[in-house]
Amino acid sequence: MADQIPLYPVRSAVVAAVAANRKRAAYYSAAGSGPGGERHNSRYQLEDESSHLDEMPLMMSEEGFENDESDYHTLPRARVTYRRRGIEWLVCGGWKFLCTSCCDWLINICQRKKELKARTVWLGCPEKCEEKYPRNSIKNQKYNIFTFIPGVLYEQFKFFLNLYFLVVSCSQFVPALKIGYLYTYWAPLGFVLAVTMIREAVDEFRRFQRDKEMNSQLYSKLTIRGKVQVKSSDIQVGDLIIVEKNQRIPSDMVFLRTSEKTGSCFIRTDQLDGETDWKLKVAVSCTQRLPALGDLFSISAYVYAQKPQLDIHCFEGTFTREDSDPPIHESLSIENTLWASTVVASGTVIGVVIYTGKETRSVMNTSNPKNKVGLLDLELNQLTKALFLALVALSVVMVTLQGFVGPWYRNLFRFLLLFSYIIPISLRVNLDMGKAAYGWMIMRDEHIPGTVVRTSTIPEELGRLVYLLTDKTGTLTQNEMIFKRLHLGTVSYGTDTMDEIQNHIINSYSQMFSQTSGNITSSTPSRKSQSSAPKVRKSVSSRIHEAVKAIALCHNVTPVYESRTGVTGETEYAEVDQDFSDENRTYQASSPDEVALVQWTESVGLTLVNRDLTSMQLKTPGGQILTYSILQIFPFTSESKRMGIIVRDESTAEITFYMKGADVAMSSIVQYNDWLEEECGNMAREGLRTLVVAKKSLTEEQYQDFENRYSQAKLSIHDRTLKVAAVVESVEREMELLCLTGVEDQLQADVRPSLEMLRNAGIKIWMLTGDKLETATCIAKSSHLVSRTQDIHIFRPVTNRGEAHLELNAFRRKHDCALVIAGDSLEVCLKYYEHELVELACQCPAVVCCRCSPTQKAHIVKLLQQHTGKRTCAIGDGGNDVSMIQAADCGIGIEGKEGKQASLAADFSITQFKHIGRLLMVHGRNSYKRSAALGQFVMHRGLIISTMQAVFSSVFYFASVPLYQGFLMVGYATIYTMFPVFSLVLDQDVKPEMALLYPELYKDLTKGRSLSFKTFLIWVLISIYQGGILMCGALVLFESEFVHVVAISFTALILTELLMVALTIRTWHWLMVVAEFLSLGCYVASLAFLNEYFGIGRVSFGAFLDVAFITTVTFLWKVSAITVVSCLPLYILKYLKRKLSPPSYSKLTS
Repeated sequence: MADQIPLYPVRSAVVAAVAANRKRAAYYSAAGSGPGGERHNSRYQLEDESSHLDEMPLMMSEEGFENDESDYHTLPRARVTYRRRGIEWLVCGGWKFLCTSCCDWLINICQRKKELKARTVWLGCPEKCEEKYPRNSIKNQKYNIFTFIPGVLYEQFKFFLNLYFLVVSCSQFVPALKIGYLYTYWAPLGFVLAVTMIREAVDEFRRFQRDKEMNSQLYSKLTIRGKVQVKSSDIQVGDLIIVEKNQRIPSDMVFLRTSEKTGSCFIRTDQLDGETDWKLKVAVSCTQRLPALGDLFSISAYVYAQKPQLDIHCFEGTFTREDSDPPIHESLSIENTLWASTVVASGTVIGVVIYTGKETRSVMNTSNPKNKVGLLDLELNQLTKALFLALVALSVVMVTLQGFVGPWYRNLFRFLLLFSYIIPISLRVNLDMGKAAYGWMIMRDEHIPGTVVRTSTIPEELGRLVYLLTDKTGTLTQNEMIFKRLHLGTVSYGTDTMDEIQNHIINSYSQMFSQTSGNITSSTPSRKSQSSAPKVRKSVSSRIHEAVKAIALCHNVTPVYESRTGVTGETEYAEVDQDFSDENRTYQASSPDEVALVQWTESVGLTLVNRDLTSMQLKTPGGQILTYSILQIFPFTSESKRMGIIVRDESTAEITFYMKGADVAMSSIVQYNDWLEEECGNMAREGLRTLVVAKKSLTEEQYQDFENRYSQAKLSIHDRTLKVAAVVESVEREMELLCLTGVEDQLQADVRPSLEMLRNAGIKIWMLTGDKLETATCIAKSSHLVSRTQDIHIFRPVTNRGEAHLELNAFRRKHDCALVIAGDSLEVCLKYYEHELVELACQCPAVVCCRCSPTQKAHIVKLLQQHTGKRTCAIGDGGNDVSMIQAADCGIGIEGKEGKQASLAADFSITQFKHIGRLLMVHGRNSYKRSAALGQFVMHRGLIISTMQAVFSSVFYFASVPLYQGFLMVGYATIYTMFPVFSLVLDQDVKPEMALLYPELYKDLTKGRSLSFKTFLIWVLISIYQGGILMCGALVLFESEFVHVVAISFTALILTELLMVALTIRTWHWLMVVAEFLSLGCYVASLAFLNEYFGIGRVSFGAFLDVAFITTVTFLWKVSAITVVSCLPLYILKYLKRKLSPPSYSKLTS
């Protein structure tokens, strides 16, 4: 342990202190890394200090370190480890330690991952790379040629049911154990395996074809000799790759050049982060300025890139050109990168490859989704184990009654094989076919069009859900932003008073330009009003003008002009220079809020008509063009919660710093005011998303000083983000508050009735969102997630254990109130009081978690599964919801504005949130009820024949002789009873309209009463009763014609099974009637062909079926009598149960 911990020497003037420190570190590394990690966390970065806190020896004092080195062994723990050596140590558990160490070492050797490192990449020189980097090939296949068969077999035989059948089938190769024909065991097993293997092989082949198609896409690679075509899989780190418009980017690259004059291009990232908005990317200015493409080889330059990592939203690197004097250094950030799996939306780009294959951001962010197994499958697996125990017990009883004569163990095994039908192999086949049928029904339902079932193995889960975890934006709301409110402190404008703003804008600009045209030097009054101190009260008109101008300038929106030919996204900059026509202009930005703000400024008369990397142009109501140079942009991040821009007005040379952001971030930045906090609260209560807009005028000297410090901070390699943030914060002081904007995100259609229905169904709904607390709370109210009568407990922000303790106690005193908690407070509570918090939250009717990261969402899902053991469902529409959807027992994706990533990762994909009601109440109910009935009926079918075998063996002196030979057994499980039994998948206990009208019926399903040990035992008793009656009846009534016992009992068995199906059905369907008569017809027709099978094995060998005897009245009445005795009592019992204790739904349907 001591050898593994890196101990770094501490430079200190005092030698004694150094010695003491060394001792301390050595002691703690020997004794299991106690507070040594805690005390010196700055020096000795010991891994995961919190985990060592529990091991901390409490007896330690400072004096313990003052002793000489030889005194170490006087310390208790060291003494224990010292004493146990040699043989004693090996006996006392040392062997365990050795074994585990060896195993760990072997596993580490086998699974050793290559350490990821930062890299220096020379432009166009892959051969200069110091290390070997992974191939740039995409591989989504689960298996290869060698692992396919073992892999599929393992997946199948890890289930107890299939493994049991394999053992039984293999036993038939041993002559002493052979019971019947081989095909009676191998045919069903082979069929199951063949279907599974074919399905897997088809899926695998499709994956292989998709991968091959992606890997063989051709790209142009730039070499000294010109362009050459290269396959995507042959691209290496250091290659210069040219990517055309609408082409997929093959690997992670740094953006060097573009055909666009502006030096920037747009890319579509919906396959990477689920967002449909285009992103603006900027070429490295040093390479963009080069006159021609070929000049990339005439310069000596390299890119330094950080080691590959998961975060797709950040990148740190530098670009260095060595052959210039002095060398040129440029800092690289996320806007200079082109990640793999994104698509170029405008122009042609040239980039240098920095990461390939497994090291690209897109591959590192794809997690292997877990194989989901439904609760019903787990319950049936438990029941099959119970059946197996019953089978063993029955066989032991038989051998005991035999008196353990002869080779009893062989007889025991033969009995095990004889009764093996207790566990029916057709159970898996029937259930899998049933699941496929439910999936087909869900996709065919015209009430929920566009629904796709992507995981066909868990439709029953839809009927067992207790917790529904939903995203907010795009799931409950439409992600369509509408500008609703502008507040200036003293005056507020809503949708009905926007025309006033328009008039103010028209007036202020017409005055400005009339002054300018009157030869007054460059609009002095407006300059004065802009730079004047806040003490002078401005007119409302000038304040509106300032606010609208700030909103029109402070953003990252770019106007895109569609070409006349109608090709989408074709940016024609040539046209932009002359013609800013409104018809073919669309706005592109990374956030719909920003687009809503710019569209609003256009509606009041100030229009953004052009934007490139260095300038922005606005059109006034009078048609004049105002040009602004963009000096700096500070993009929005989730940490800063704000974005800023520094612009210079070309006509007046004024430099202004505009900033907008969330009220939490901006309240400390703007000058003192008495209205901001209150108005933000008011707007949030209306359900509006608020942004605070502020500005600050800068002199030329102030800006130059800032720019120098900013560019230095951007070039630093260590702690770059912290240094940059510090420089920007130096300007963010005493800013002038201009206005507060309110944008509304509209609710999805029928969200309120859908949530009401789910709540009535007993489903607890949790909303997990990345949005701020106020907006989340108000959407929860407006969507009726929290009913009007309920209180809301807003969990106060907590940062430590004590605060969390007090706040949890305060929450514990509240009853029946919804909980609203922020992500950081949640993190603190889970750290110290995980169990208590989850327990309290589970009692709430609704929970809202705001400011949640994607990993937090998935963590909450897992917590609910662990603490409650109940089934969870997650529903979302964006790339940020994928981890939550994959973690839940049942994931539902909505095809939304944020792209298709969530719907592709989900088990079920729907087009609108309102469809979830029908999906759960109708299809969830039917799938669960039908599968429960089908599973138990198939078990009953196996149990009844095993009971008959047991009775038969008992009568014949416990001989291990089969009652029914070869084809009869196969025919019984397939052609004679399969269709009626399988027709149970069409059964329904409640009409869909009734299930939707009374969602309370869903509560019964979550208790799992349709399939439990109680219902299973009832079926077992039915099987024993019927099997006993059929066999005893046949033996009693046919003493004279004993050789015909097989024919008689088998005929009665088939009739009983058909009648039992009719007894189980709750709602008849015409296909069920067809199935009943078809099976009966098949049996009657086959009697003529199967006469040799109706003799009793070796007891009366060669006894054939007497057709003349079967057609006599005696045969018919005796078979009918046995069948009636076996079924009539059950019909009477069912009738009495319906009368005396009817199920809840029957009261509604009557």
